[in-house]
Amino acid sequence: MCSRLLKWAHLRRYAQPSSLRRTAHTPRSSGFRKPCIWTLFNSRIVLRAVLLGLVVWAIPAAAIDGTELLRQVDRNLNPESYESYRKLINIEPDGRKKEFTLFTVKKGRDKVASLFIAPASEKGRSTLRLGDNMWFYIPNVGKPIRITSLQSVVGGVFNNADILHLDYAEEYTVEKLEEQGNEYLLHLKAKTKTVAYDRIRLWAGKEKKLPTKIECLTEASMLIKTLYFKDVKDFGDGIIRPAVIETDSPLYKDYKSIILTVKVKTRDFKDEAFTLTFMPNLESLR
Repeated sequence: MCSRLLKWAHLRRYAQPSSLRRTAHTPRSSGFRKPCIWTLFNSRIVLRAVLLGLVVWAIPAAAIDGTELLRQVDRNLNPESYESYRKLINIEPDGRKKEFTLFTVKKGRDKVASLFIAPASEKGRSTLRLGDNMWFYIPNVGKPIRITSLQSVVGGVFNNADILHLDYAEEYTVEKLEEQGNEYLLHLKAKTKTVAYDRIRLWAGKEKKLPTKIECLTEASMLIKTLYFKDVKDFGDGIIRPAVIETDSPLYKDYKSIILTVKVKTRDFKDEAFTLTFMPNLESLR
């Protein structure tokens, strides 16, 4: 009986697949197969590559500084100091138009002056802006008179702040920055109560970082007007910017105003050009 049991056990042992047999020299297995060093090394490389890819993918949205982006938009829209020739057109609901031609000079962040060179009835008039302060000069009338940012020396939808435009970064802080497809959307808040608009929503293209649309709002986010920037043009000297700015407003139904930039170039000026006493002499800068 014992011999039969021993023979049966012997046959059963060798009936198992060779891969499952354990000889006297084979250690007992715990069921866990230890991976080779090369496999672990490759796994770590793959994991690091995946994590690095996730970090790089997340960088664009997290690393964009709204204030720096706004400064770039300002510089791409206009040099810090420049001269330009612009035509301003007011269009009334019945289609009638009134046109003005302006010679404008700007220095630094807060000095702007404009001279009316057409029509003949406006020729020689000039405006000056130093920060939040503005003046209007009319030949043979006397000394320059104070004006405000919300008034308009030309009528129409554009006000004095639009015509004597300073850098947006000079007047506004960035509250929020969003990405919308191929554009950035900057939510801006006025730094002081003297700024023309309490809030602004500014859309700028990601590629050229130029404004495409601006909504001007009250503190309660009521829309005052919308500016549309069109017809990007190369003006030379590295200046590539919209040649057309159109505006409309729900407050002036069916009225429309347009600014056409004819020429713009970088130019430096003495501080003297931005004084009240120099306003009658702006023509000498042309």
